[in-house]
Amino acid sequence: MAVRALARVNLAAIERNVARIARDASGAAVCAVVKADGYGHGMVPSARAALRGGATWLAVATALEARELRAAELGDDVPVLLLGALSDEELPIALESGADLSVWTVEMVQALVAAGRPVRVHVKLDSGLGRLGTRDAEEADAVAAAVAAAENLELVGAWTHFATADERGDAFMGEQLARFRAWAEPLRARHPGVLLHAANSAATLRDPATHFDLVRPGIAIYGMDPFGEDPAARELEPALELVSYVAAVKTTAAGDSAGYGRRFVAARETLLATAPIGYGDGYRRGLGDKAEALLHGRRIPLVGTVSMDNVTFDVGAAGLGPKVGDDVVLIGAQGGEQVTAEDLASWLNTINYEVTCGISARVPRHHHRDGEVVDE
Repeated sequence: MAVRALARVNLAAIERNVARIARDASGAAVCAVVKADGYGHGMVPSARAALRGGATWLAVATALEARELRAAELGDDVPVLLLGALSDEELPIALESGADLSVWTVEMVQALVAAGRPVRVHVKLDSGLGRLGTRDAEEADAVAAAVAAAENLELVGAWTHFATADERGDAFMGEQLARFRAWAEPLRARHPGVLLHAANSAATLRDPATHFDLVRPGIAIYGMDPFGEDPAARELEPALELVSYVAAVKTTAAGDSAGYGRRFVAARETLLATAPIGYGDGYRRGLGDKAEALLHGRRIPLVGTVSMDNVTFDVGAAGLGPKVGDDVVLIGAQGGEQVTAEDLASWLNTINYEVTCGISARVPRHHHRDGEVVDE
């Protein structure tokens, strides 16, 4: 390897995941969510791959993300939906990007009217998540009416977001869906052509009743399972591999330790291999003494504390005979074995979203299409 740690991203996998989602989206358009640097995969390359896979919309969370997408020249006909809140300082950036904006108060509409630029607008109802959006359907109606009445604004969409879509069997998603439908369908009757959208990855895969006109998959387009289970069970293909290499091999006697705090003390003579990756790269400290990686197609246990720049694995029991320079796969497949983002999430008691979003900027992203290097 030319670098100490590398994230290899297969854009063809993203294309196939989007096509798989589109296949089962009940005819709804696919809006690929590429915020947070494409969930750690690289925003612009992921956006291009999603569009090749059949997405016709893109979504981001911030004005700067919207500006970066527009600068990438992905096509003037591709709508970019800005999902998040905007400060006064961010609003001009968002307007310059030409993104579709989300609103939920009359005051927000007035600010867009005062800006004097044409803006496509989506009204957000908080049907139960409790974050952005208005909980009051009458206020949401007033916001939509104000948008429709403004000369420089176009009422394009009405939307909500689910709190428990990834908790299969819960009843709350159905309650949210009923609240949204009770507001959105009469709204569309008053304003024909308004797009209704509610479904994230989990809802898209869980219940066709949530699909409406547009679905907004995020985690699933990168081949990770929104329910934290096996992606392959839902025909999803992980797009990202996180790889380091063996930087040192050391025979360790019984009683010798490795890592800060001496949290690993060898019970017997063994062989340790150090890989130059750590929490400075987003390979979290909480993985200490829990995680496994792959070497020569075999699982090896992480031992001791994850430091900022290095981590150590016990390879003695595996009898692998590692050499300096051998690949160590932290996320991905090697031989017949695989370590997934879902595995890391389980060891960390978190979600797969956080695993890939947390891979730091000092880890280069190497984009390819089924092994063929691309420059995107």
